[in-house]
Amino acid sequence: MHRSKLSRSILLALGLVSAGGAIAADAGTAGTSSSGNAAAPTQLDAMLVTGTRASNRTQFETLAPVDVFTKQDIQSVDSTDLKDVLAQLVPSFVVQRLPMADGQVFVRPATLRGLSPDQTLVLVNGRRFHRSALLGNRGAQAADLAQIPTSAIKRIEVLRDGASAQYGSDAIAGVINIILEDSPGTEITAGYSQYAQGDGGSRDFSARTGWALGDYGSLALFAESSNSDATSRTRQRPDAIAFQAAHPELDVPNPVQRWGQPELESRRVGFNLKANASDTLELYAFGLYSHSDGVSDFNWRNPDTTTGAYRTTSIFPGWNLRSLYPVGFSPQYGNTQNDLQLVAGLRGEITPKLRWDLSASYGRNAIDYSLDNSINASLGPDSPTSFDLGRLTQTEKNANADFNYEWDVAALSKPVNVAFGAEFRQETYQVRAGDPASYAVGRGAAAGLEANSNGAPGFSASQAGQWSQRSKAAYVDMEVPLGERWSIGAAGRYEDFSSFGSTVDGKLSARFAITPDVALRGTLSTGFRAPTPAQLNTTSTTQGLDTRTLQIFTSGRLSPSDPLAQLLGAKPLTPEESRTASLGLTWRTDPGLSGSVDVYRITLSDRFSQSASFAIPAGTPNPLGYTSVNYFTNDFDTTTTGVDVVGNYLRDLGAGRMTLTLAYNYNQTRVDNGSTSVATNETQRVLFEDRLPEHKGSFTGSWDVGAWSLMARVRYYGKWTDSTGNATGDIYQQFGAMTFLDLAVGYRINEHHSLRVGADNVFDRYPDEATFQASRGLIYSRNAPYDTDGANVYAQYRLTF
Repeated sequence: MHRSKLSRSILLALGLVSAGGAIAADAGTAGTSSSGNAAAPTQLDAMLVTGTRASNRTQFETLAPVDVFTKQDIQSVDSTDLKDVLAQLVPSFVVQRLPMADGQVFVRPATLRGLSPDQTLVLVNGRRFHRSALLGNRGAQAADLAQIPTSAIKRIEVLRDGASAQYGSDAIAGVINIILEDSPGTEITAGYSQYAQGDGGSRDFSARTGWALGDYGSLALFAESSNSDATSRTRQRPDAIAFQAAHPELDVPNPVQRWGQPELESRRVGFNLKANASDTLELYAFGLYSHSDGVSDFNWRNPDTTTGAYRTTSIFPGWNLRSLYPVGFSPQYGNTQNDLQLVAGLRGEITPKLRWDLSASYGRNAIDYSLDNSINASLGPDSPTSFDLGRLTQTEKNANADFNYEWDVAALSKPVNVAFGAEFRQETYQVRAGDPASYAVGRGAAAGLEANSNGAPGFSASQAGQWSQRSKAAYVDMEVPLGERWSIGAAGRYEDFSSFGSTVDGKLSARFAITPDVALRGTLSTGFRAPTPAQLNTTSTTQGLDTRTLQIFTSGRLSPSDPLAQLLGAKPLTPEESRTASLGLTWRTDPGLSGSVDVYRITLSDRFSQSASFAIPAGTPNPLGYTSVNYFTNDFDTTTTGVDVVGNYLRDLGAGRMTLTLAYNYNQTRVDNGSTSVATNETQRVLFEDRLPEHKGSFTGSWDVGAWSLMARVRYYGKWTDSTGNATGDIYQQFGAMTFLDLAVGYRINEHHSLRVGADNVFDRYPDEATFQASRGLIYSRNAPYDTDGANVYAQYRLTF
């Protein structure tokens, strides 16, 4: 089929075709050995886009480590949540479940190399993907990968290296680039999964179709839906058992509250368009939209001990909450999300050596919170039992101008690749207040009845507002081939932020080919992560259960600019800054064995977190009834050291094809200085150093023979430490290493129909019980870096044509 000059130039610029014109969309594209014989396809032969702006760059030839995961890799994991997929494929990527953790049960934190979730940059088709509106663990505000439909993905590229000089803020741990499907054809998938304990059923459906628009481009459309039932790994709370014994006339639910995954429904749609306007001009656009609704339990309120809600007073004569909730109540926390990403651009060439790309994007994530089965006790009989808690909205606008020039230098056998460009970005964060009843302080507060909606106070009028931050950036990125063996690279970026000023970051990289199939590579770089408008300006209120006293406590997180926070020592936030060094060895062989070993060291200064908690100073107004308050600060320095090992082996086995893949990561973080080093903030030190396993790995074997495909995967997680927050201090518990086995069998009925059945955690393994959480019915730690719901069995049908 005819391919326009422009199409090939653009694909060449993005690394999607080789200089000879061969399409490189398949990660299994064969390489060539030094002898000129065709080598067996290896994982390192994949063409890629991320981490380099040079043409004809393969995964093996990169100056920094990049993992490439194909559609087949993605489909080997039974989940429509991209975070779960990456957790099984990327050795240093960890996702926590966090049941009953407010908004984090729906927007789960995901970390790369043990760093903060918002220290990994997420791209879609090479363009920045917007953040979630949620401020999660220690205030991190990261992109929510769960909003991207897995069925729309062609491949995923993960750059495991600091890249702020190339991409800007957030790219400290690395970059995850999601490449959307653009090939013609239709694929429809229907699946069902359920845990061995009989709950958590998930009904998943996806459809993708694509057309080649003659010689003028392509269009792909995506749609995906998922309906997941809740899970429960819960025992009855001891105080609920005692309450039932004291009140035999009542029928107390067992359990009174549920620990597990939330009930969740989600819908996702999208498109990916490329259209040639002429031989030297291409239009491209893509969009993703998702909507989800979920519900999660909160802690049970015991009528005999929750005096702040069940107190009787003369202010409300004849009113007693027992008449409404005689056996107590567990508030139901609702989360409704709407997420949108739109990108459009033009790209072309001024000359065959000079190419340009202009684009604009708009991203928006809005989260509406609600609370049912609750009360604002201070309002007495006038209180509703359902509340609108308000809305959080994150909006981002980006404009990019990128240029790529192949500079012919007489002394060099290959051209120097020079990329340069500019970016403008605006972030806006908005908090909409909830129902007045959700944050009201009623007449009953004077008699000790608790104000606010019980479980999660709504955003008040004083917390509501809108804040923006703008940034302007310019960058240059060069890759220089110094003969057949040496390649060096240098990148620099200047970025100016309206909130705090400017930053300059750089990166140096080099690669030396020991042989045509063995190479050393290394990088040195500086990086940064800018504080967001939400982190700079917002406040929040949360409630928790003290596991010793079983009393509800209320914590306030203040803005660093809040007068009370400043009285307690808060200072203006500044960017987190990083220095990264890495050194790696990569290889490939004709028999099909390829791999890499990369060691790295990341030093981070002014790390972002929450301060220690402070009691409210005497005489300070406290209308929200805070037990304690804290504020955001960047007062911590850490050093992270680690090693990534990736190996891939392909060979013929009998009448079929066998693939073996090893992925292992060792990652250690240590606090160097800052307030985490003092006894008053021991929790922060533990969270930084021990909350995630230092060892994580997987070994996957697959065998394709005839119409059958077999897969076995062993996943390993090292030991880690958990903590629970209490009003009077924290409790810690160390959990041992865990190993899980996943199995799957696929059968291709014919060229259009296929089936796949399998099970994750085949042996139904569970970690040690969280003894310090037993007082509230939780069996397994909610902060576990893996699924604690046991074996999950699934079946999937796929139709392609």
